[in-house]
Amino acid sequence: MPSSISGSKPKAIAHAEALAAICALLILMFEIASVYLLNHRSATYARISRQYGEALVIRPAGAGEPTSVLMVGNSLLLHGVQLDRLEEMTSSRMRIYPIFLEATGYYDWLYALHGLFLRGARPQVVVLGVGVNYFLENGVRQDYAPMLFFNARDTLAVASDLQLDRTATSNLLLAHSSTFWDTRSAIRMQVLNHMVPHLENLFSLVNQRPAVPEGREFAEMSVPRLQRLRELCEANGARLILVVPPTLDSEDPVSRMAAAAQAAGVEVSVPVDPAGLTAKFYQPDGMHLNPDGAVIFTSALAKDLREKVRAHETLAAQK
Repeated sequence: MPSSISGSKPKAIAHAEALAAICALLILMFEIASVYLLNHRSATYARISRQYGEALVIRPAGAGEPTSVLMVGNSLLLHGVQLDRLEEMTSSRMRIYPIFLEATGYYDWLYALHGLFLRGARPQVVVLGVGVNYFLENGVRQDYAPMLFFNARDTLAVASDLQLDRTATSNLLLAHSSTFWDTRSAIRMQVLNHMVPHLENLFSLVNQRPAVPEGREFAEMSVPRLQRLRELCEANGARLILVVPPTLDSEDPVSRMAAAAQAAGVEVSVPVDPAGLTAKFYQPDGMHLNPDGAVIFTSALAKDLREKVRAHETLAAQK
């Protein structure tokens, strides 16, 4: 009997080793397949990685050159800003480097900016526009952002800021280090989109936007976040401008965010009064501007940014 038990141990070890080898092979296959799909099938990844790479080479403008401006934000700017039109209307005053990633908010861009500055980006002006709801949300985008925007230390800092438990922290670290883990949701959505046409549009109608805090909680959340962003930008030689894009029926949150920015010492731009845009200027979700709304917003943003950059140049010349 003892010899039978002892003889089964090598078999059990061999089976365990074989199972571990199969698991390792599957992980490697998933990782390779994810990298391939990311590089050949993801328009979002192609856009963001290109924009991020271009932003890394931003340097302060020389004498007589347009001011270098890093413009970051989520889908509200992606759909609301017509970049070619904006660049054409502001080219005499500024050179704009955009990075727009959907479903991002305060924490995504706080650590994205930290990473960009750490890697050598030196814009003179940082323009941030994510909308009130997402600026005050306690969370980060679970795909693309951990892999593209965060280093390992920042990933742990995000987890600490959000008070994530060990499981959520592990998921965030895996998303930072593994292409498969980071993009698994995006890959699943691509597969479902092939199976169910226009599924993404259905999700955009079903998904609820983050709630806006009421009363004192609004200022208690927004002002420290704005101060932290301002201090980060100033420490790296950049001036922060907060752009508050409109959404349908957002007059009160937009005015409160503008007041919070002033309290935090952050320059604020509200290019368009939300009260002046009816539902016909928005997509069906009531959040994103349609092409007609984007024309209005882009023109107003260009005018406002030109004035603010001109004022900054005049102030700098007087020093």
